[in-house]
Amino acid sequence: MYLEGKMNWNVLISPEHLDGKGLMLQRSIILRLLEDFATRKATKDHGYFLALTTLDKIGEGKVRQDSGDVLFPVQFSCITFKPFKAEVLQGVVTRIMKQGVFLRCGPVEQIFLSATKMPDYRFVPGENPFFLNDKQSKMEKDVMVRFMVLGTKWAEAEREFQMVVTLEGDFLGPIP
Repeated sequence: MYLEGKMNWNVLISPEHLDGKGLMLQRSIILRLLEDFATRKATKDHGYFLALTTLDKIGEGKVRQDSGDVLFPVQFSCITFKPFKAEVLQGVVTRIMKQGVFLRCGPVEQIFLSATKMPDYRFVPGENPFFLNDKQSKMEKDVMVRFMVLGTKWAEAEREFQMVVTLEGDFLGPIP
């Protein structure tokens, strides 16, 4: 689910990027904030950081005695993506195995659809394996699939979510 949220972070600016002109300082803060935004990637509470929409407030900077860097508290708005249980999403098949299918949905790259959660589909081995059902609906690499989230897990070391999904439900499966 896409969410819009307000965040409060601290931005550290080195002395060489400080300038008496307010415009240059604001530019340095924005560039550093964008850099931090990309580096953090995601958090368990907010999900994946996708886009910074507005810089709402820059607080008063505090000089760090040891380095001379200046720490600015900033408040901004951003768009995030966080998967939730029972949510219906769309993803692209990235890998097929006898046990199931791996998918990618937006920034989430660790999505597993077990063969046991694909009713009426059977595995067809070969050089390019795929799953096929009685209605000739084919699930192969690079096919778009609509699925429902059974559960999510936050992997702190990789700073990403992992999902287990199903096709059990109405209007789920490959999208023609």
